[in-house]
Amino acid sequence: MGHPNVPLSHKYTLPHRDRCRSSQLQPYTPNENLNNALGAIRVLGVELIADELKPHLNTVMTSIKEKKKGAAEQVVISGVLPILALSLRSRGPLRLPTAKLVAELARESVVRKGFGDAGLVTALLSVLTTTDQELLLHAALAISRMSYDSPKQQELLLRRGAVPRLVVILLRFPDQEALEEACLQALCNLSGMAVSEEAGMVWERGSSVRPGESVFHGVSPHTCGFASSVTLVRVCQWGPGQYAVNIEVFQRCSSSFWTLHGNKRTARWFPFSSLGSCSNFYKGIKFSTRNVPRTKSLRTRMFHTFL
Repeated sequence: MGHPNVPLSHKYTLPHRDRCRSSQLQPYTPNENLNNALGAIRVLGVELIADELKPHLNTVMTSIKEKKKGAAEQVVISGVLPILALSLRSRGPLRLPTAKLVAELARESVVRKGFGDAGLVTALLSVLTTTDQELLLHAALAISRMSYDSPKQQELLLRRGAVPRLVVILLRFPDQEALEEACLQALCNLSGMAVSEEAGMVWERGSSVRPGESVFHGVSPHTCGFASSVTLVRVCQWGPGQYAVNIEVFQRCSSSFWTLHGNKRTARWFPFSSLGSCSNFYKGIKFSTRNVPRTKSLRTRMFHTFL
């Protein structure tokens, strides 16, 4: 079956390439390959035929990865996001390439804003119930990126039970480093701490003093050679399918800092102080897959849980 060139409603009229260049002024040059791929996904996506859709998904992925001008905007106005949500809910071979694409699209703020209305939030959460580790990795990355510095997305994901699902994955696959890091970063971003992948945070397991508790330390590189931030994540199970997650951030100063200030002591840890709002640095999440509170704001619920 061939693929028709399906023009999108936003596509500019291009009577001829040469005439277009000389007579028509455009804000950017539309990517023809991307336009055709998006049109094919929109028309053929409902059928979810893997052999026909995979090449088009790959074309969209390439355009987004290469940061082609206007590519993110083309994806938004093409109307394919609900099709991607449908593909994520399917059990077929399209699920993994779709999850990879959605994780990449989640990097773009203009795209991830529409994830909720397109049904991608619930679709991603449904993926978190699978046992496919590669699929789980890309779903966790998508959740982490879409909740980065976005209170609206954080609120939606928390209400839909993202935390218990992420914790279950975190505890089920202790030897999968990449998956563990993706889940920890997602939990931090859901708490509003805005941990970017570019920060280069390195995670490691710590020792716990309570039964049923798991502790993780995330260390970011030193700033100017003097200080680094340390994120402490504690996960406790307090009932079947119910978990408490406490997240704290500390500042660690190197020995160079103390030497510079005439103090020969070794590096020490201390909490941030004199911060305008501690809510950006001390967070607690305590949610279950049922009885999730719906009346209080995200910030209020976190304070009540932690305090």
